[in-house]
Amino acid sequence: MAKKIRKMRYKILPLTITMPFGDTQNTIHPTLLWDQQNIVLVDGGFIGSCPMLDKELLLHGISLQQLTGLVLTHHDHDHIGAAAALKRVNPKLQIYSSAEEAPFISAQEKPLRLCQAEEMQMTLPPDQQVFGKAFCEMLRRVEPVHVDRMLHDGEYLNWCGGCQVIATPGHTPGHISLFMEEASIVITGDAIALENGLPVIANPQFTLDIEQAAESMEKLLAMKAKTYYCYHGGIYSLT
Repeated sequence: MAKKIRKMRYKILPLTITMPFGDTQNTIHPTLLWDQQNIVLVDGGFIGSCPMLDKELLLHGISLQQLTGLVLTHHDHDHIGAAAALKRVNPKLQIYSSAEEAPFISAQEKPLRLCQAEEMQMTLPPDQQVFGKAFCEMLRRVEPVHVDRMLHDGEYLNWCGGCQVIATPGHTPGHISLFMEEASIVITGDAIALENGLPVIANPQFTLDIEQAAESMEKLLAMKAKTYYCYHGGIYSLT
């Protein structure tokens, strides 16, 4: 008897956005969760990245206006920089984050990353002062956005065959990752990055708690998911 092929009910799509910052090119990989009821973007990219996001989505036949949700894994500029602009384009868009990150995303509290950058600026050597000043100014330009719904560790969402929220603190205190249960995919945010194709702690020099970050990375790798979608570096597969 021929085996029946089950039609996929959803798509989990890594996207690619590249933008310049100073003399460098930065590439990031937001993830799109697309099922019959939901079109959810995980992390929104840099300030000014809306046109590139729109172009990427159009390759798959959808638009920014069709997004139903935006999950922000944490409050770094390359993850929330386009969130307010996306909300203006699509006012019905629901913004999700952890409760710990929400005050920084909405600017109810001064972002920890900006606090860190300003402190580092005071001790930078002269040849790094210009870059440090530009980085601080860029962080100040990040528009706040209201978080519509808080996500909690262990919470289960019905996106794409089942999505579990995983607390992965360290890079920032309220960082979260997502485990797509049926597909065996972990969307890492900055809990794992890839260098030369191997898992590493993302930007350890900027990580707010390096021990927690190491524990979070090990927790995700211990899950033995088939695939890890890393915001910095792309796809890491155990198969």
